[in-house]
Amino acid sequence: MSFAASMLIAMAIDAAIGWPDALYRRIGHPVTWIGALITALEARLNHGAARRAKGMLTALLVIGLTGGLAALVLALLPGGWIGTLGAGVLAWPLVAIRSMHQHVAAVARPLAAGDLEGARHAVSMIVGRDPSKLDEAGVARAAVESLAENTSDGIVAPLFW
Repeated sequence: MSFAASMLIAMAIDAAIGWPDALYRRIGHPVTWIGALITALEARLNHGAARRAKGMLTALLVIGLTGGLAALVLALLPGGWIGTLGAGVLAWPLVAIRSMHQHVAAVARPLAAGDLEGARHAVSMIVGRDPSKLDEAGVARAAVESLAENTSDGIVAPLFW
């Protein structure tokens, strides 16, 4: 199985359809599943004594479960082009090139049209801070910063790891 070919397949599927809203509404997304696991573990473990050890346990459980599941699935895939195609389809949800473009474009369009409130609303969907007091340059910076940060999670990490 060719890792590079699998990732090209994943990127092609992502470029073509992204992660469709109907699919997200029906089953969510692997990133949200992992987030739910982290939230559940945090609610159960992030209190009382030994919080640092519990935090490390949470990290190890999440990494072990996701990494172990990925290794198991890869081991079960057949060889050759069928396995490469299967790996590409399975990696597709982890690549977020189209989504990142859509979110940043949603900020750029109102900015270009002079709609600061629309741009603030769009950037609020991709940043953790309150953009209500940002000027046009601040909104643009926030969008670019989010793009830069999320490129690591949504493009670089899935493609190389």
